[in-house]
Amino acid sequence: MRFALFLCCCIAAGLVQAADLYRWVDADGKVHYTDQPPPASAKKVEEKNLSTSTIDTSELPYATRQAIKKSPVTLYANDCGEPCKQARDHLTQRGIPYATKNPQTSPADAEALTKLVGAAYVPVLVVGGAVSKGYEKGAWDAALDAAGYPKSALVKKAAAPAESAKNAAKSEPAPAKPAPQHPWSGGR
Repeated sequence: MRFALFLCCCIAAGLVQAADLYRWVDADGKVHYTDQPPPASAKKVEEKNLSTSTIDTSELPYATRQAIKKSPVTLYANDCGEPCKQARDHLTQRGIPYATKNPQTSPADAEALTKLVGAAYVPVLVVGGAVSKGYEKGAWDAALDAAGYPKSALVKKAAAPAESAKNAAKSEPAPAKPAPQHPWSGGR
């Protein structure tokens, strides 16, 4: 209760700078919350860093972070040609963070893949405990949807440099026309 009151006061005061908050238990078992480091005799010391009130928009969306915790994605692939390229492109288009394992270059990955599907066959998608052998868009989408991943990337990619230069040339502003002189401005 005291901690909640303390946090409310901090928020109401409009803390602008980052601060450290310490939670510790004294010898009598009493819990303390302070902005000063606890004494050496303190037990169960926890340090919290209270930062400014900003939101980091570079992080993944909440739903994606939850899906990653619940069902991480692993792609077993190598240079198998079009199927492996399509597999990587599909995950990228959906904005799915994934770990890549290459059974061709790593004996440990080859052994894990063989245990998983019975052969060193790629591409293989693992979403949590669900395994999809071979690239098949519908099956992959179903597995990713069931795990709660987004259906498309939420962050738009910037245009390629050559394309953005071409578009900039098309949208150059027209030269400014001189402003007309008002008849009463005195200009002759």
